[in-house]
Amino acid sequence: MKRLAALAALLLSVSAASGETLNDRLAGDITPVHDPVIAREGGTYYVFTTGGGVRTSPDLVYWSAAPKVIEMLPAWTKQAVPGSGDYWAPDISFVNGRWRLYYAVSTFGSNRSAIGLLTSPTLDPKAPGYGWRDDGLVLMSTKESDFNAIDPNLIVDRQGRQWLSLGSFWSGLKLFRLDPATGKPLDPKAAPISIARRPAPAGAPAPVEAPFIVDHGGYYWLIASYDYCCKGAQSTYYTVIGRSKAITGPYLGKDGSSMMAGGGSVFLRADLPEKDRFRGPGHAGWLHDTDGTDYVVYHAYDKDNKGTPTLRIARVRWGADGWPTAED
Repeated sequence: MKRLAALAALLLSVSAASGETLNDRLAGDITPVHDPVIAREGGTYYVFTTGGGVRTSPDLVYWSAAPKVIEMLPAWTKQAVPGSGDYWAPDISFVNGRWRLYYAVSTFGSNRSAIGLLTSPTLDPKAPGYGWRDDGLVLMSTKESDFNAIDPNLIVDRQGRQWLSLGSFWSGLKLFRLDPATGKPLDPKAAPISIARRPAPAGAPAPVEAPFIVDHGGYYWLIASYDYCCKGAQSTYYTVIGRSKAITGPYLGKDGSSMMAGGGSVFLRADLPEKDRFRGPGHAGWLHDTDGTDYVVYHAYDKDNKGTPTLRIARVRWGADGWPTAED
């Protein structure tokens, strides 16, 4: 395992010296990939995606398809959200000795949605004890709700408290306090905390989704996707970031703009006109690797490949001003 890690570090350093980015070198089974999230266990990196797909890599560069987490969703999901199919937008974290995979079930354009939870002691299908246990419903939204229960992300704060951020459109992104023992809401009757929204005229869509919270440098950093995904090369998705001293916000961009007012700083954007290949970069996840390097994982739509959603991974550099930049 140590040799694999050392080799991966060497390859990445050679790539940096040549001027290539990690994204320039990605290869293997990197399409179609939508809503990726990334984790590392031992010498293997894992990417989980909408639809239950899994990719693995020993070096972050070459990716291979692996068996789906589960072949069929638990029966309760069909009762909670009639018409739902594969799960959407998974989130992966190692907590209390088990991997937690939060996922969403929904139908397009509806906020009758639910978050479910699967857990396993390991990510490696060949390891002893491997197997995903259905831990059931975490929470859900209905047509009466002012939020949409999709795009979950777990964050453990510096006090050891666990939180789940989620949300798409409606009144924006929300934060729920969790019971550490169960991974489910600590108080099911408590109202969620609003952490980002995009004000819009009555009845108009408010495109903000896919929250992911990172703890770095004394701040919590909220990453979110603005505008529209899922339109191939015509997708207008882009990714913004804001920071806050408190996990509950307010999250502000570099210019002081509030993410509760549609602000924040642009973090990932579509290729510039002179390149103009990868469009709509969004639904970002994060990896703080064992050597201290940070990476952002996301999907973008490849204009040169019929707008196919494609895996993208960029190394993150933290500037002297304390703000991150993705090496795209």
